[in-house]
Amino acid sequence: MVESLAQMIDHTLLKPDATKEQIIKLVEEAKKYKFAAVCVNPVWVKTARELLEDNTGIKVATVVGFPLGAATTEVKAFETSNAVNNGAEEIDMVINIGALKDGQDDYVERDIKAVVDAAEGKAIVKVIIETSLLNEEEKVRACRLAVKAGAHFVKTSTGFSKGGAVVEDVALMRRTVGREVGVKASGGIRTRQDALAMIEAGATRIGTSSGVEIVTGK
Repeated sequence: MVESLAQMIDHTLLKPDATKEQIIKLVEEAKKYKFAAVCVNPVWVKTARELLEDNTGIKVATVVGFPLGAATTEVKAFETSNAVNNGAEEIDMVINIGALKDGQDDYVERDIKAVVDAAEGKAIVKVIIETSLLNEEEKVRACRLAVKAGAHFVKTSTGFSKGGAVVEDVALMRRTVGREVGVKASGGIRTRQDALAMIEAGATRIGTSSGVEIVTGK
């Protein structure tokens, strides 16, 4: 059970003061526990990729338009291309939250699709909708737009806003996207109990900086 749980975890370090030593430690922990991916800021993608060159099966994930989602579409697309060129295999992008709230669904869909297109099939795209800032109707609409734009996952949170993942949101997202699209729960998940509750609600991936604690139970 521990190994199957580990394979659902994105072992994450997105702090602005992260050092190379900490990135090396993150990767070594991912190798030891066989996490699904390491999720790092774009500046560390190349380093993480080089550290994982021994074909461990662990993916390199990074973030785009992070954490606000307020970069222009062109910048998000460039960030994606740059990250893929540096070795990223998974892209966690933040939607334009203000545009969603303004009812600019076409813009939001184009914004997501630009990232999907820039990934060129070389990386999967997870769409962070930042659930703590949305009402239920907005959460549903954001998920539907992500699916229409060709995203592979919807994701609850950046972990840098006013709230993180909650079971009810994960369940709502799963009902909305169906079984074909992944749901990533992220933000505030620190214990095995937290992780298992999210998986029970429909999450297929967990984003956390507490991966070691979750799989070891310590």
